Amino acid sequence: MQSYTIGQAARLLGVSPDTARRWADAGRVATHRDEGGRRLIDGRDLAAFSVEIAQGGGAGDEEEPYTSARNAFPGIVTAVKLGDVAAQVEIQAGPHRLVSLLTREAVEELGLEVGMQATARVKSTSVHIDRT
Repeated sequence: MQSYTIGQAARLLGVSPDTARRWADAGRVATHRDEGGRRLIDGRDLAAFSVEIAQGGGAGDEEEPYTSARNAFPGIVTAVKLGDVAAQVEIQAGPHRLVSLLTREAVEELGLEVGMQATARVKSTSVHIDRT
């Protein structure tokens, strides 16, 4: 069975390695050590834990907005390009770069600026931006 390091598990769960380490320290997910002393999580345990989080077991302390779009990519705004009517917003969410085209009015209402946290939500071929 495949095992994952804390860093690999964190990437798969969409959290920081520190958060994954705290969850392991608290016993929320079981770990064992390899020959080199690294903490590993068995693939089956990680899969079960990821389902628990997805079903409301709490990935974090912040309250998520109510939305029907389930594919969420929390990240940081890296670029905002405003046109007269349309705008382009880029978000870096871990290793993923997401680009959304939306109205200038929507960007202004959300107050989106480079450096702020935001969540890109993908539904079908559209990307929706939620301010976090």
